[in-house]
Amino acid sequence: MDKYNNRETIKNTTFWSTFISTTKEGKKFLSYRSKRWILVIAIHLLFFLSFFIDIQTLEGTLSGSRFLGFHLIDPFTTMEMFLAEHHMHINMIIGTSTIIVFYLIVGGRSYCSWVCPYGILSEIGEKWHNTLVKKKIIKERKFDNRVRYFFWLIFLILAFTSGYMVFETFNVVGIMSRAITYGWSLALIWVLLVLALEVFFSRRAWCTYVCPIGTTYGMIGKASALRIEWNDNCDSCMVCHDVCFENQVLEITKAKYKKQIDKKDIKTAYITGADCTLCGRCIDVCHEDALKFDFRLKSLV
Repeated sequence: MDKYNNRETIKNTTFWSTFISTTKEGKKFLSYRSKRWILVIAIHLLFFLSFFIDIQTLEGTLSGSRFLGFHLIDPFTTMEMFLAEHHMHINMIIGTSTIIVFYLIVGGRSYCSWVCPYGILSEIGEKWHNTLVKKKIIKERKFDNRVRYFFWLIFLILAFTSGYMVFETFNVVGIMSRAITYGWSLALIWVLLVLALEVFFSRRAWCTYVCPIGTTYGMIGKASALRIEWNDNCDSCMVCHDVCFENQVLEITKAKYKKQIDKKDIKTAYITGADCTLCGRCIDVCHEDALKFDFRLKSLV
């Protein structure tokens, strides 16, 4: 992928070329997509090896695990369990607090792109979906992304009223995580059905509109230290919008805001939207290098 000599839009770029980026000098290096996939695979390889070989490094699944003996609990899982059972164990409090502090530093929805195994599957489905749209076999369908808060609330209400963690029945992340660690199950059929929905109906539908796990991490991410920083090298080419499935967070890159930015003499700004997954795809395709990762600790202090 050579962003300096090509417009690296979804239509103009082959899927596999997105794993390698090229510098202005022509040198090749791993793109952020490659780095994300490597990390996701490494995490789940540790889950697998910890169970089958008993190396006791990363035990459990993404819903709840222990890393070198330290408990780690997914925040939405904790909320569901508390509402369903009306009490909370001390290990859950410790594990959830650890996760919240960690994602306050590295970015809430970075979980979605750097940890979640379904994210990889969804990116493949996204490519198939875009190919079908390009060939006019299907239509692109978009909805108000705020519907995710409706699903988030509904799943919590169901946990409270039923005394059962209803979402875990449908949780494609948990299903995949358990399948990787303990072996496949018929529940994987549900994962394939969700993927089919994303391929044939709406791009990244589960991640964008349904998953309450991502919504919860997004709430945490509003205050996180690691963000994507924009600078005024941006020429509003909109390639970043094309590759980002949560592109509402990139409003500042639109040409209609350029006059306001120039008037206020804004040189840099952070992308602070809760929906940003910090996947780095916008950085991978920006030919002006107007986007980069940055810690905003100084501005938070």
